[in-house]
Amino acid sequence: MAGQLPFAITVGGVSFLLAVIWGGPFVEILRRLKIGKLIQPVLGEAHQKKMGTPTMGGILIVVPVVLISLGLNLVNVIRTVTGASILLPLVVMVGFGVLGMVDDWEGIQRSQGRPLGEGISPRAKLAGQIILAAGVALMISFYDGGFQFANQVIIPLLPFPIAIPPLLFVPITMFYIIGMSNAINFTDGMDGLAGIISASAFAAYGVIAYLQGQIFLTQFCFLLVGACFAFLWFNAHPAQLFMGDAGSLALGATLGTIAIMTGQWLLLPVIAIVPVVETISVILQVGYYKRTKDPVTGLGKRLFRIAPIHFHFQKGGWSETQVVQRFWLIGLLAAIFGVALALL
Repeated sequence: MAGQLPFAITVGGVSFLLAVIWGGPFVEILRRLKIGKLIQPVLGEAHQKKMGTPTMGGILIVVPVVLISLGLNLVNVIRTVTGASILLPLVVMVGFGVLGMVDDWEGIQRSQGRPLGEGISPRAKLAGQIILAAGVALMISFYDGGFQFANQVIIPLLPFPIAIPPLLFVPITMFYIIGMSNAINFTDGMDGLAGIISASAFAAYGVIAYLQGQIFLTQFCFLLVGACFAFLWFNAHPAQLFMGDAGSLALGATLGTIAIMTGQWLLLPVIAIVPVVETISVILQVGYYKRTKDPVTGLGKRLFRIAPIHFHFQKGGWSETQVVQRFWLIGLLAAIFGVALALL
C-alpha cells in the first residue's frame, strides 16, 4: 500500500498530459461547430466579452478519466467486487455529464422567447438528477459487500462508524449527490473557479480514501484532479473554454458520490465549503426577494448585489482574478482542514 499514493498521483499526471494534448484540437472543434456560451445581460459588460466562448468543456474532463480508469481497473472490475465498485462513480460522472450536455445544448439552441442561455427546464433537470441519484443511492445501500461504508457515517473523534438504516441512508445519499451537483453548477461562473475548487476537493477525498485503504477510489480521485488541472489549462483567465453543465453537474455529483463511498460525507460541507456557500447565497437571495416582494410592483429586495456570491464580490469591486484566487485559497484551506478532521 505504501507505493499506491505515489502511483495514484502519477496517473493523475498522466490524465493531465493526455487531456492537455487533445484539449487544443477539442477546443478548435467546439469553436468550428459554434458551440459557444450565451451570457446573460445581468452579468455586466466584462462577462459579455465572453459571449461565444466554447462550452461543454466538461467533456475534456470526463473522457480521459473514464478511459484511464477502465484501462487501469479492467482486470480488477472483472475479478473482484471491490474493483467493480469503481464503476459506480464512473456511471455517475457519465450520467450527470450527459444530462449536463443536453442542458448545454438546449441553452445554445434555445427556442424563441426562452431566456438567454437557458437550457432544459429546471423541473426536467431536477427530474433527471433525482432518477440518477436514486439509482446510485440504491446501489450503494443494497450492493452487499461492494462498498465499505454503505449505510454508515464516520464521525470525527469516534473510533467506529455509525450505522444508518437504508431507508434513511438512501435519501441522504440522494441529497448529497443532487445538492453537490447543483453546488458546483452555481460555482461555475468565473474563469478557473469551479475547476480549481473541484480539484482541491477531489485531492482531499483522494487522501481520505488512501487512508482507508480504498486504492481504486484513490486513483480515481487523483485522475479527476489531473483532468481538472488540464481543463484549467484552457479555462485560465481569459478562458478559451467553459466547463458548462456537462462538467459542473458531473463533477458535483461525482464528488457527492465519493464522499458517500468513503463514509466521510459529514466532512463534505467543510471540504467543499465554497460550493456550499455559493448555494446558500442563491437560496437566501431567492427567498429574500420573494419575501420582500411588493404586491404592487411585483419587485422585491436583494440580499446580495447579485447571486451566486462570487458575482456579489465582483460587483463590489474585486476583479475576476481576485475572486477566483481568494475563493481558491479558502477552498484549499478547507480541504486541508477536512483531511485533518478525517484523521481524528
